Amino acid sequence: AQPETRDDLKPHAPRIEKMRIGKEFIGAVIGPGGKIIQGIQEKSGATVNIEEVDGMGVIEISGTNKACIDAAIGMIKGIVAMPEVGEIYPGKITSVMPYGCFVEFLPGKEGLLHISEVDWKRFETIEETNLKEGEAIEVKLLDVDPKTGKFKLSRKALLPKPEGYVETQPRERRERREGGREGGRGERRDNREHRN
Repeated sequence: AQPETRDDLKPHAPRIEKMRIGKEFIGAVIGPGGKIIQGIQEKSGATVNIEEVDGMGVIEISGTNKACIDAAIGMIKGIVAMPEVGEIYPGKITSVMPYGCFVEFLPGKEGLLHISEVDWKRFETIEETNLKEGEAIEVKLLDVDPKTGKFKLSRKALLPKPEGYVETQPRERRERREGGREGGRGERRDNREHRN
């Protein structure tokens, strides 16, 4: 006889795990036409069932071993996780556009990595960055738009700032233009005050 019970089953023993999620995440885990939940099952090898019980989502995950269940749980946690500004995430480039690329940094959560946030070096075209669709990339979540919920990502924020780095000229020109407009308004106000 064993002196005490084991904390867990053997890694290769079949098992069933249950987890509870907020009701609002049930649709996200299932996905359109069951696409997400089917993808979880295909990638992990586990069987995943979900139902609403007492205003909560109850997920039952069964599999032939611990690894497949852990993989499924990890994917589900990724879907229900709320992205946090300032956090660093491993991601995958899903599409490349002339102005940047879209990166999936959590399952089902995609953000824009603008061309200006790829590197401290200035790129004229996205081709110069050598970023490709399907490429793994680490990104930092800079901001979440409060109106649209869109995610703003940066790779530049994870790279050391080059010594003697100076802001690029287009930004300086924009600041000068804005300063000029403000100065113009100020002058008009001064003229009105002289007339009065």
